[in-house]
Amino acid sequence: MLRHQPDAIGLQLDTEGWADLSELIHLANADGRNLTLELVKEVVATNNKKRFVFSEDGKRIRASQGHSVEIELGLEPVTPPDFLYHGTATRFLDSILEKGLIPASRRHVHLSAEQTTALEVGRRHGKPTVIKIRSSEMHSSGHEFFLSDNGVWLTTFVPVGFLIFEEV
Repeated sequence: MLRHQPDAIGLQLDTEGWADLSELIHLANADGRNLTLELVKEVVATNNKKRFVFSEDGKRIRASQGHSVEIELGLEPVTPPDFLYHGTATRFLDSILEKGLIPASRRHVHLSAEQTTALEVGRRHGKPTVIKIRSSEMHSSGHEFFLSDNGVWLTTFVPVGFLIFEEV
């Protein structure tokens, strides 16, 4: 609900994707879901992708990245490392070779600083492959990069010319 369909339970996110925690719990329960503050805290603490984060005062919650709804995370552009990685399934390679990396239904293309992490992501979608991105060159040519609260690198688009296809 925090990344894709808050309106499914009538939840309103602010412009940066924050939701009132008590409202989330109330609306989820009114929709027939069994949600408690303790469960939300457990999910935030134990999610291996660190997908969710509480506000400093603990009264709000949001997804760190991966939104398909219109929000602005309020992240500042940062300089990426020389190379970043994108994990995907081999069945998407023809489209990637034609269009580059596009966010599809998401707001950003998700990249990793680690090749092993990208490979794990690719496995979730089928026969995996990892694409290496010349992120430093891309940044030097004017593309912006952002680092989400959970360590995922984000950019709006990766043109084909910055992609390196290697065997994994």
